[in-house]
Amino acid sequence: MTYWLEKNPSGFFEDYIPSAPYLGIMWDRHEEVSVLIGGRAGEGINKASTILAHLLGHLGYRIYMYYDYPSLIRGGHNFAIIRATAEERGTHQDAVDFLLCMNQETQKLHEHRIREGTVVIFDSTTTSGDGIGVPLTTILKEEQAPEISRNSGIIGAFCRAAGITWEVVTEVFTRDIPKAAAINLKVARRGYDAAGEGPVNQIQILDGPVLPAMTGNEAIGAGLVRGGLETYISYPMTPSSSILHFLAEVALEYRLTVIHPENEIAVMLMALGAVYAGSKTAVGTAGGGFCLMTEGLSMAGMTELPIVLVVSQRPGPSTGLPTYSSQTDLLFVLNAGQGEFARVIIAPADAEEAYLWSARAVSLAWDYQVPVFLLSDKNLSEGLYSLSIDPKEQEASPVSTPDTASGPYRRYAVTESGVSPLRVVPSKGDVIKVNSYEHDEEGITTEDPQVTVMMQQKRLRKEGAIRKGLELYPTVRVYGDPTASIALVTWGSSTWAVREAAATLGCRVIQPVVLWPFPLQEMSAALQGATRRICIEQNASGQLEQVMTLQGFATDGHIRRYDGRPWSIDEMKIALSEVL
Repeated sequence: MTYWLEKNPSGFFEDYIPSAPYLGIMWDRHEEVSVLIGGRAGEGINKASTILAHLLGHLGYRIYMYYDYPSLIRGGHNFAIIRATAEERGTHQDAVDFLLCMNQETQKLHEHRIREGTVVIFDSTTTSGDGIGVPLTTILKEEQAPEISRNSGIIGAFCRAAGITWEVVTEVFTRDIPKAAAINLKVARRGYDAAGEGPVNQIQILDGPVLPAMTGNEAIGAGLVRGGLETYISYPMTPSSSILHFLAEVALEYRLTVIHPENEIAVMLMALGAVYAGSKTAVGTAGGGFCLMTEGLSMAGMTELPIVLVVSQRPGPSTGLPTYSSQTDLLFVLNAGQGEFARVIIAPADAEEAYLWSARAVSLAWDYQVPVFLLSDKNLSEGLYSLSIDPKEQEASPVSTPDTASGPYRRYAVTESGVSPLRVVPSKGDVIKVNSYEHDEEGITTEDPQVTVMMQQKRLRKEGAIRKGLELYPTVRVYGDPTASIALVTWGSSTWAVREAAATLGCRVIQPVVLWPFPLQEMSAALQGATRRICIEQNASGQLEQVMTLQGFATDGHIRRYDGRPWSIDEMKIALSEVL
């Protein structure tokens, strides 16, 4: 059963909600702003971008942040684009209102984003050009501040240029970096004062609520806990690693067991042992790590042990682009493992869906005793989003099969739904068998052909039960005009770029959230009356399109991207104009 945290229903969210904004004068109406900050790896660009997002969140904006970085510990070019809007968003635009350059390279690489009115802020000791120059090296030397504090100086300059009050700056820095707030506030104040007398491009304070902001991975972690997670086991692999870090940080508070074994084989086998002992368990990885889990996945299918697998996609084959994104593992997780057994595949589009469906994933796994995949990607996992959901929301859940068996316990009792009564160790008077060989209802190994057929049919019947259980949930989302003749079908984090770009074209956008069992009735209803069907995804072979075709849903065209980067709204508009 799905439930919220017993200890503190809003605990996760309280940690991610900045306090109320300091309401001052209302600027000229401007309900959207984009900020890019860039520099070298090791300069704290990720933390700086999060602080910028929280600053804008204090002003009543909804936040989306895309973070781009190479697979380097130091050097290379890192940047983040923070988009703040009055309405919920999940993608970025090409042009920005503020360009914050920690080095000359940032200004050169992103000059195409400058438009009329863009404010460029740079370190005048390393960079030259038009805009607001701040002598960050001099400030650090005079304040005896560490090098990492350079970004605080440029953030301070941004706040002065944007008209953000010093009170808000103090509030956010104190909250986000409490141990280093004092020195960073000194540097930020120097940058604030060095940026001039007053705002250059004033940002309006909105009257919207101050919402929590979480990355997709944090939302996944919080959702798993909401669903009843007790154990999380993972070997860190980008872009899923921060789930492990997040859950480890809150493990004591929420009574979690969080384990980092030596490799992904150990992760999967240890997780199955935890499930056997009755612990609701999830594992997290990316495609390369999941390769090592596939034998254990088959064991879960045969032993009917419920397990949630978070697979956050990145480009391959092999190491591929380890810090970039793709949608290339759908067919892999759909067909992984030897033999045939039921599974569920869920692909949320943003942090809000990730939170809700992670909780549902735990319920689905235990209600039907099957592996449930949560298929994320780098853009979703590491993107930062504002969340507007009610953390105390309750919803219906399928009812687990009650253990009503009389007489000796049969772990694999044949039922109409295929789901057997479940007991976990220790159970007085019972022997709880878990057998990876083919077995009979009691779990005793068999090679009898009739028993083999009976047990295989029993396991496969679960898919029908799962389909019925999924009727409780919105497995397919439709946006835009539901009667439009052109239907754009997409999935995962690509959804937001398609939604926004298609809004001006009068198209309907269809997003299957559950990709397996494929939602046949829901997709038929969503496509009703569409004369053109365009499938949009981030892979080269059209993996969702292949699944749709096999399920009887023909398409008329496609848009694909596989360079590891997400679509901006502008890029998606161009792509749609070329196809339509």
